[in-house]
Amino acid sequence: MARKLSSIAPSWWDYTTLDAGLVRDAAALTPQKMLKLSRPGFKVVMYDTLEDFYLAEALEYITAWKQSTLDNPVGVCGPIGPTEQLPLVARLVNELNLNLYSAHFWGMDEWFIDGKALPATHPLSFEKADRELCFNRIRKDLVMPDANLHFPNANIAAFRKTWNSGIRCAVMQGGQGDVKHWAFNDPPRRTGKYRNQPPSPAEYRKLATRVVDLHPLTIAQNARTSGGGNISLVPTQAITVGPVETWLAEKVSIWQAGTHDNPFGQRLTCLMISQRIPDAAVPMSLLADHPNVQFNYYRQGLGSCRVEMH
Repeated sequence: MARKLSSIAPSWWDYTTLDAGLVRDAAALTPQKMLKLSRPGFKVVMYDTLEDFYLAEALEYITAWKQSTLDNPVGVCGPIGPTEQLPLVARLVNELNLNLYSAHFWGMDEWFIDGKALPATHPLSFEKADRELCFNRIRKDLVMPDANLHFPNANIAAFRKTWNSGIRCAVMQGGQGDVKHWAFNDPPRRTGKYRNQPPSPAEYRKLATRVVDLHPLTIAQNARTSGGGNISLVPTQAITVGPVETWLAEKVSIWQAGTHDNPFGQRLTCLMISQRIPDAAVPMSLLADHPNVQFNYYRQGLGSCRVEMH
């Protein structure tokens, strides 16, 4: 039997097509109950201040890059949402005199317009943000060579090749969007063979770096967080790392300060991963099958799922 239609975008899959019981269970979770959802392969961590939260996120870069040598290069795959950790990464590298000559970095995604990746000169460019907030702030005698910075672009084959070139990805960081994605791994459209059921987790996990159509929720969210609410500014396609690259990362670390996804969404994916309920309508839930996932929360950003009129 076909699942219910989305209440947000009926021609797409998303979390509103889930069983009502699962939705109720997620909404009922308190931060204390969420901490107890940790299990082998999935760890829930809470931070009581934003300073501690973003410092811990920045230190994941440092811990990974400190392992890198010319014989065993190590990289980090990092997000644009959140970005508050990026200047801290640069400051820590400079203060610790950490030579990054052998270290690597992969950008998670980039906008795609008219058959081309957005150039790094564009105000919305993710590469521009990474460079200006982090890499341009690292001392020239410490920063890695430009060839060690890998940003997704129209040459997808070349970008994918870097993931299989002997560089160890110690950690892939990410945020969680309103549609419960990491990077731009959005739910698929509800069409063709996926009209009645979304792709199986096994099918979705075969997806690698690619150009994707963005769910309407993702477009609206990026307008809110990056464009002052002007939806017409936001591209409708992007290039994103896929599950294939994600499963090459030794650890997937998701950072949720409460500014991107809402109280319900932050609870839903925690429950689904903990209980091993992968569903392509909730892409983040597919991380239930990854061997090393950590969810990091700013406790005050978890809010409440109580019904309140404003």
